[in-house]
Amino acid sequence: MRYFFLAFALIVTMVIGFFGFRGDHFSGTPLRLFPDMDDQDYIKTQRPSAFFADGMGSRQPVAGTVPRGFEPDGVQHAYGAEPSFGNSELYIDTGMMGDAYGDGMPVELGLSDDSTAGFLRHGEERYKISCMPCHGEAGNGKGTVAVIGIPTVADLMNFPKSTYPDGKMFETITKGKGLMGGYGYNIPVNDRWAIIAYVRALQIARADSAGK
Repeated sequence: MRYFFLAFALIVTMVIGFFGFRGDHFSGTPLRLFPDMDDQDYIKTQRPSAFFADGMGSRQPVAGTVPRGFEPDGVQHAYGAEPSFGNSELYIDTGMMGDAYGDGMPVELGLSDDSTAGFLRHGEERYKISCMPCHGEAGNGKGTVAVIGIPTVADLMNFPKSTYPDGKMFETITKGKGLMGGYGYNIPVNDRWAIIAYVRALQIARADSAGK
């Protein structure tokens, strides 16, 4: 047993001597079995760089780059004519009318009798992509996540316009609520309104079915 402890102490000493203590500074590149992306090809802000011909590390954005929350000039949403900006206080961008939640579809969407059906079809498409996995095809909270044992998804039929106006639903989609994360960066503004319109259609269909 004595020789075992001596051998163990010798091995520990050799390992420490070879790899060093965590946090030690080395003059050369240390040997790392698991680099964990410690070395990355990036340039510090406003630093020169010999990689580029002009020696400048700061570069112009790639052509066509759009800041998050903005839309490029001249490009419209799926519906509506005006681009939406991240700092907008309009109802279409916030769901708020003054200090209260608004209700109804924003006028900026330009909906008419001829475009409403297409708007609902678009909302159905977006709903099935972003919402159905959790809330289910019928909006009853029995989507895929319920099948795998997560029973806390909200039944969207429990959020009627009378107590949960469209503006509040827009804010919930944008910022999230409870276990649901926000989708403000994932779903464009007009697509969020299309989803809300489709959810309202599901609610009306459920109510009509229950009344029969």
